[in-house]
Amino acid sequence: SFVVAVALVRPTKSIHEVDVRAVKKKMKDKAFARAVNRDDIVRGAEELGMPLDDVITNVIAALKADALRLGLAGAGC
Repeated sequence: SFVVAVALVRPTKSIHEVDVRAVKKKMKDKAFARAVNRDDIVRGAEELGMPLDDVITNVIAALKADALRLGLAGAGC
């Protein structure tokens, strides 16, 4: 997922350091994860009837809940 990519480029590779602002900043960078269609992300939030920020918040929370198993708990964990 795009949010996982945002976590993995962090020095610690931790989802615990990712917030909505960081994800939205990377969404503006067309060179970052260029294969991901940003319009699909926005459209998905619209189809859910949720603000994009809320969708991103929910995705981050879900990834944090299982960070260790997913390898997103951070370097050295």
